[in-house]
Amino acid sequence: MFTYPKQAALGRVIPKTAIYRHASPTRRVQQRFVDQVSRIVWAFKLAPETVNLPAHGGVLEIQVFRVALKKDTLDETVLRTIDQTISHPLFHELSYEGRIKTVAAFKRPSEADSSKWVLGDYFATDWLPAETPREPLPLAVNLAGLYERMLRRLMPYPAKDGESLRDHAERLAVVRTKEKERDKLEARLGREKQFNRKVELNGRVRALRKEIEQLTGGADS
Repeated sequence: MFTYPKQAALGRVIPKTAIYRHASPTRRVQQRFVDQVSRIVWAFKLAPETVNLPAHGGVLEIQVFRVALKKDTLDETVLRTIDQTISHPLFHELSYEGRIKTVAAFKRPSEADSSKWVLGDYFATDWLPAETPREPLPLAVNLAGLYERMLRRLMPYPAKDGESLRDHAERLAVVRTKEKERDKLEARLGREKQFNRKVELNGRVRALRKEIEQLTGGADS
């Protein structure tokens, strides 16, 4: 979590109905907002005039929303709906019963339509006590660099030498897919009774672990 400059503070409460008007979520997603979200506050706007960094690489501003929750889980469709209403990179600070976590997805302008944004996988910190000391914003020469350094702090595996933020995010999306596949196979392996099938499943699990290790540059998680 970061300490944001006072001049970037907004503190504007955003009605859920305003998000519904802009993103047109389904009734099921609207009900998730009702069940899971207590309040949404547009907390900070990091822009040239508030952080003294020029816009660059399509990053004109970086927004920070504070989302107070009614429970300690939040469906990803809620986050994606909020992101759809904001045409800038967005960091969500979730809070629940004295704990806080930061969540954000890699977000970039669409190459097919610059008025639209492409949203990747979400990355998050663990739940932390709300009084946990915050870090200063990373040093950067422009807003694109600031966004890159902020988002990389949330990513579970570091960037490779010379790896762009987009390539880093896309590699981690592949890792996440393979980790889910590995977890399913491990669950099947635990239930399997036939020896031959156990041997086959074990081989597939080992292969996936090797792929994940190669993608992450370290030991399998």
